Amino acid sequence: MKTLSGGLKKFFIFTAFIIIVSVSYYLYVRLNYPSVEENETFLSEIGESFGEAGLWLLVFIYSRTFIKLFLGKGAISKRILPEYKPSIDTRLFDKLISYLDRTHIYFGIGAVAIILLHIALMGIPMHILFFPAVLALVIWQGLFGIFISWRYSPKELKKFSYLVHAQLFTGVMIGVFAFMGHLLIDS
Repeated sequence: MKTLSGGLKKFFIFTAFIIIVSVSYYLYVRLNYPSVEENETFLSEIGESFGEAGLWLLVFIYSRTFIKLFLGKGAISKRILPEYKPSIDTRLFDKLISYLDRTHIYFGIGAVAIILLHIALMGIPMHILFFPAVLALVIWQGLFGIFISWRYSPKELKKFSYLVHAQLFTGVMIGVFAFMGHLLIDS
């Protein structure tokens, strides 16, 4: 039986660590602070729609990563699954991957804008640390994604931006922190 690659082990350990820390903080907030009242206003209803749209954009963006991992394509696949060889012909998916690569930047910009609108319209309580963390991570991903694609970025900045933007750990943190933060508000 094959063992997990070092990159995949690190990914699972990091994900488990983030979940444990998040659940611990969730329990701390739940036990020590009053529950957050959800305000039902016209703007918050619009904000909820933006939140759902932002979620679907993130699903689209990260599906690209998971498809590449499944097919053994791209730098992230080589880093996390170095010895993986898919049992299917990956040439069938080249057009799909090419489309996802070309549209990734546009969906990413849209996701950042929509998530920021969601946060602004919902009036998210920033004293719950999940929300400023998600806000910082979304801005982080957006800024470094722009630096990668902007033709006037210096070569060193593009290289650094790629290293910090193309990391699956930020996606894990965005997903876990947003989920746990929404649990605090919705319950």
